[in-house]
Amino acid sequence: MRNSFCRVPLPLSSIRSDQRVAVLADSDTRWKWGALTARRLAPDAPAPAGYVLRGRATPTARQLGEAGVGEADGGPVEVTCAEFLAELGRRHYDVVVLALVGGAVQAVLHGVRALWPDPAARPVLVTGYVGVVYEKLADGLLLRHGADLVLANSRHDAARFRAVYEGVGADPAAVVETALPFLDGAAYESAGDRAHRVVFAVQPSVPEGRADRAYLLERAARHARLHPGREVLVKLRSRPGEHTTHLEEHPYQRLAERLPGGLPPNCRLVYGNMGEVLDGTDLLVTVSSTAALESLHRGIPTAVLTDLGIREALGNHHFLGSGCLASWDQLDEGLLPGGDPAWLTAHGVAPVTPAVPVAPAVPVAQAADDPYAAARERVARLLAADRLPPVAPYYTLATAPGYLPGILARHRLAPDGTPLPGTGARAAGESSGARRWLRAHLREAARGAYRHGVQRVAPVIRRLGEL
Repeated sequence: MRNSFCRVPLPLSSIRSDQRVAVLADSDTRWKWGALTARRLAPDAPAPAGYVLRGRATPTARQLGEAGVGEADGGPVEVTCAEFLAELGRRHYDVVVLALVGGAVQAVLHGVRALWPDPAARPVLVTGYVGVVYEKLADGLLLRHGADLVLANSRHDAARFRAVYEGVGADPAAVVETALPFLDGAAYESAGDRAHRVVFAVQPSVPEGRADRAYLLERAARHARLHPGREVLVKLRSRPGEHTTHLEEHPYQRLAERLPGGLPPNCRLVYGNMGEVLDGTDLLVTVSSTAALESLHRGIPTAVLTDLGIREALGNHHFLGSGCLASWDQLDEGLLPGGDPAWLTAHGVAPVTPAVPVAPAVPVAQAADDPYAAARERVARLLAADRLPPVAPYYTLATAPGYLPGILARHRLAPDGTPLPGTGARAAGESSGARRWLRAHLREAARGAYRHGVQRVAPVIRRLGEL
């Protein structure tokens, strides 16, 4: 598979090429963010060691490959939180990127504090967000506090993050403004006043209800019928049976099977790397997907749908002032929304310009603004220190005695961050092959049962109970 990320010239790094980097992710999208962030932070270092945290969203090999970021060094390996902490204690990593939900980040932070309770040559811990931060801002940020770097994807986010930390009296120094690492690709070449390919980028949980999701699919099909000269692609996140960050109760694949009249010939469901899909796109349509930011970065006309309202629950309120809010009716009539320059700048989406030759003598880092320069400088400064202070999360048994123990227990850690008895916190890969095979098949069966319950049993129960 072509690695779309490699099309962007990588900036120079002050991190040595012999530095060892690890990425721990808990879903396909977070693996993509984590692996690309590692590449941005240490472009000259070897491929990162990859780990995926065991859970209901553990991605398949196909999903990891579809991320389009290449193979990790010897992995990624599926681990529990305790097993990953054992790996950190056994192997030397200079930088660890935690591409996880907030609770999992908090668990690893406390686990690292338990490993190195005193100043020590521990790894530099980096975390952040995969895309648009439109819900649980305070909760997610405070669960990430304690990492050495908390990456903000824009100036707008950086200001919000610091305000949250300052508001509770926590140190905001870890917040570093960067950009989404997968904003890449060639500048869009306009197709005139017509859109030949329209892509509807769906989301697993937005909207959540069956009726709303069926409505959006029907409108995409109607758009295709109204414009037979256009190709309308419904870009899906996962195949049936696969896991994503959010579990789909009503997959679009099944909704398409029940769509009255079916999909027209010029409308079809597609999978694949979003960057490759955007290569031939003339109009990107979504409710609030991060794909909108990728599209706007390239200068592609982008529509954030208002058909179901502009609501915090949908996340499309994040795009207020962007110039992209539009309805299917407006798109049917030919509207091609463009992003507002001031909004794009504030939200870390600097539109890419057509490539120009760069003189070989000019370092790449000086050829263009580099949103990761400050983060690399921070990492290099931390790596230059003989010892780093112990991790100091905001949440402790003193500040959150009724909250923190439950978070750690979900990851089989005691309140002090040490593994609970019987967790089997062996280093990854040390158990016997037969035992690993049996556990893997039992886990897959359990995940299948969970998915079946959510997608098949739960809707029937709600319908029968009129819930």
